[in-house]
Amino acid sequence: MSPPISSRNALSSDSRTLNFRMPAEWEPHAATWLAWPHNREDWPGKFEPIPWVYAEIIRNLARHERVELVVKDAASKRKVRMLLDRAGVSLKNVFFHCWPTDRVWLRDSGCIFVRRDSEMAAANFRFNAWAKYSNWRKDEKIGGLMAAVGRAEEIRPEHRGMRLVLEGGSIDVNGCGTLLTTEECLLSTVQQRNQSMSRSAYEKIFAGYLGAPHVIWLGRGICGDDTHGHVDDLSRFVAAGTVVTMVESNTKDKNYAPLRENLRRLQKARDQDGKALNVIEVPMPGPVSFDKRRLPASYANFYIANAVVLVPVFNDPNDRIALNTLAQLFPTREIVPIYSGDLVWGLGTMHCMTQQQPALRNSPVARRSQ
Repeated sequence: MSPPISSRNALSSDSRTLNFRMPAEWEPHAATWLAWPHNREDWPGKFEPIPWVYAEIIRNLARHERVELVVKDAASKRKVRMLLDRAGVSLKNVFFHCWPTDRVWLRDSGCIFVRRDSEMAAANFRFNAWAKYSNWRKDEKIGGLMAAVGRAEEIRPEHRGMRLVLEGGSIDVNGCGTLLTTEECLLSTVQQRNQSMSRSAYEKIFAGYLGAPHVIWLGRGICGDDTHGHVDDLSRFVAAGTVVTMVESNTKDKNYAPLRENLRRLQKARDQDGKALNVIEVPMPGPVSFDKRRLPASYANFYIANAVVLVPVFNDPNDRIALNTLAQLFPTREIVPIYSGDLVWGLGTMHCMTQQQPALRNSPVARRSQ
């Protein structure tokens, strides 16, 4: 295992010459990483159904790829194995890691796997619980542990001598050089991740560490999102030149204006080759609330795995529109609806809880998926 690479700042030669690329989510996976739910405070009054939702997600993933599952200790591992077995999960494809965590949102706390030819690396950004919560120190260690298990060289991005904060849910890539993110999340002084980081500084980081020199900046996120603007509730690449974006038809809804502005920006945007994007509109579900709180329910939080797409649904009439749209966009993958009316009380769904580990070029998984 090579030692971590630490660039001194966003302009260093290291960050410009790493030449790693973050693959698109639809490219072949070696595995999906998840962490088993245990913090009842994340779903107060609704925790009981959550492990069964996780079991259904893992059951569908384990049919098609390895699942790397983080549990808090050996006692939890035994209980989780029993529950997964009852749920019909193929346990031969589930690998357990007994690591303590604060929360389960590995999209944000875990590393981001990147690839360069036949080499794998892990961009291990700092995690500070969305600059909002105090319990993050266990989660902040998870990225390095994932990198070691994945036999990936650990890279710790820095800017002006400080390790950078970045969550995986704040970005989305097409794997060809273009990245989506939002101004609300990365450029606002509210829940500020990195002080003094400018738009251009972020763009250098994305180019140097993720292989995405072309950035499309959207505006604000959806109502109820405690991350302050993550893009994976708004707009997602589904092909190199195609983006699915959420829209709201009710002019009185709080999401109407920001989603219209994001749609406008996407329609004007160009990809890394200067081509216009194919923008597919998907209607938001009706407002989902619990305990008088609006929750970040969005179909954009789907997860693309090797042969399936897991889609959050909410017993809403627009569920069918979202599922049909994704079925047309992913004709070779099974579209699997996962009821998320309880899960979203934890303020996240499919994409927030997962992190893909790409398959290396010429691996058996990559060859089967070509």
